[in-house]
Amino acid sequence: MNLSFEVEAVFSPGGVLSRAAEYFVPRAGQTTMALAVTHAIEGAYPIVLEASTGVGKTFAYLVPSLLSGERVLLSTATKALQDQLFGRDLPHLVKVLGLPVRTALLKGRASYLCLHRMELARQETRLADGVSALALGKIEIWSRVTRTGDLAELAGLDERSPMIPLVTSTRENCLGAQCPRFRACHVNLARREAMAADVVVINHHLFFADLAVRESGVAELLPSVRIAIFDEAHQLNETGVQFLGRNFTTGQLLDFARDLLAAGLQLARGLMDWQGVGAAIEQSARVLRLAVGRQSPGNKLRWVGQTPEGVDTGTWVQALGAVQVSCQQACAVLARVSEVAPDFVRLLERSSELAERAECFVNTCEPGCVRWVDVGAQLRLVESPLNISKAVKDKILGADGGFAKSWVFTSATLGDDDKLSWFTQSCGLTDAKVLRVGSPFDYERQAAVYVPRDFPKPGDPTHSVKVAESAAIWSLQLGGRTMVLTTTLRALRSIGDALRAAFEHAGDLEVLVQGDSPKRILIERFRKGNASGGRGCVLVASASFWEGIDVPGEALQLVIIDKLPFPPPNDPLVEARGKMLESQGLSAFSDYFLPEAAVALKQGAGRLIRRETDQGVLIVCDSRLVSMSYGRRLMKALPPMHRLASEQELMDRLEQLTRIGTTDCPQI
Repeated sequence: MNLSFEVEAVFSPGGVLSRAAEYFVPRAGQTTMALAVTHAIEGAYPIVLEASTGVGKTFAYLVPSLLSGERVLLSTATKALQDQLFGRDLPHLVKVLGLPVRTALLKGRASYLCLHRMELARQETRLADGVSALALGKIEIWSRVTRTGDLAELAGLDERSPMIPLVTSTRENCLGAQCPRFRACHVNLARREAMAADVVVINHHLFFADLAVRESGVAELLPSVRIAIFDEAHQLNETGVQFLGRNFTTGQLLDFARDLLAAGLQLARGLMDWQGVGAAIEQSARVLRLAVGRQSPGNKLRWVGQTPEGVDTGTWVQALGAVQVSCQQACAVLARVSEVAPDFVRLLERSSELAERAECFVNTCEPGCVRWVDVGAQLRLVESPLNISKAVKDKILGADGGFAKSWVFTSATLGDDDKLSWFTQSCGLTDAKVLRVGSPFDYERQAAVYVPRDFPKPGDPTHSVKVAESAAIWSLQLGGRTMVLTTTLRALRSIGDALRAAFEHAGDLEVLVQGDSPKRILIERFRKGNASGGRGCVLVASASFWEGIDVPGEALQLVIIDKLPFPPPNDPLVEARGKMLESQGLSAFSDYFLPEAAVALKQGAGRLIRRETDQGVLIVCDSRLVSMSYGRRLMKALPPMHRLASEQELMDRLEQLTRIGTTDCPQI
């Protein structure tokens, strides 16, 4: 029996899935995608698959991969999907198919407890701000019973907790085989299990970190992997450029100074002037931060010549030089005590790396890259490639990879044309086979889209005020069940504050705003608040909430987008990409800004309809969608929803949604 026949049989009306999965519904699109993946596996070629919401892409790529009997590497964009795949989808499917498959989950260092770092934290006389001895004690108790050391197991541990850096390792501070707890290391245990598994689930950050520094353990896996699958592939390019470029932060200097001081006082007190060496590094970091002067947090300073824009050349060069000198002084001191403890060997390597990074930013920018400085509580110096196409061609698909395998790249949103150029060009996959699989949803019946024409222009300061005023009326009509997606953090705060003020005294609806709580908790509160009999909720969010949020049923029936999500033109990376296209005779607006906006708009709109039984309304508060010629291209990128022509039609539709209930029916 060939693989194509087996795969088709699994998805057939009388197949194993229909017998073993309670809510399985045969879908032509899912079978089409599964067979396309099958052919890519059999032919050993790369394939790019856009599978719209509702297709069931997870099982469409898992079934042929598992039935192939080959070793599989599965990468996702988020830890949440990583945990879902490993903890729910994979075990369920392996059981249904009756396969003797061994699976493993592999995350980055920051996800695992470091026993050595935990013990060092206990020895510190003064814990970091926001860290309590009680919290550390809870982690110590858990450390005695956990097998994996995965911090995701710890209920109540906020992913933003200042405790995490104290009890996890980084590439810079890991002692490797010299660590006194090396045999019990959770990171090494996870890597050993991954090496022995048939299916390994990782994330994009881990994959590209390994391409950049060959440190995460993925490099050892790849030569034996026959099939590599990237889900949520639309995030590949932006994730890749983060790791394939260079980063140097004042935070790295301060962390190094803290670790040096702690190790020196604990392991070699009195041998060296640890306070003096650490203070010199801290001082150089502060001087470098002060060199850019007063800047608003979040600013990105272009860096075309010798120094960032608006920064005095002499001051900047002197500050970077001081960083180099302080790191070199640390190198000299650490070299004299390196035999005392393995901690000093690793600290010596870190100080050398920091000095080299500082020197890199003293020199000119690499060709094909762009530089800038991120301004915040700390300063981040960045040198980034414009895209990952060269890395994909050379290190993944090319001879440098050293292995031949089937590569599958899939997402619900990969472009707004049949060639999926937005994705394939930036990722060096223009020669890959491309397939688009449409959604099984009846969008004309299930959803409507409305574009108010009387709003202020998006650049008008009163635009966010109008969005908030209207959102209050629309969400109140619906009794909550509303998500407001903003394109900027400024709009997020403005609209969030205005909605809270609107409902503060009446108490009709609860307003949740991104940043108040971790993402997971906000979504849980939103679902619960909009459940039957619950107090209605409105969620105002930006950035990561545009994608990866799954709230099916009546809990979410209105998505409001404040304006068209064009990339910020003043962003140095965006600006450099536009100039690169123009140098090639292309249009920055048509070939970059429009496709970027189309993909982001599709992602935001995709939060609305998640199941065949869902109903809802999408409102885009930007008249350019209907008044400008390019609006037709953006509207075409959206699902084929029913168009509402007036405010009255909108209110009638919202009233209808309050009367007509929908029934949740989970799909596989």
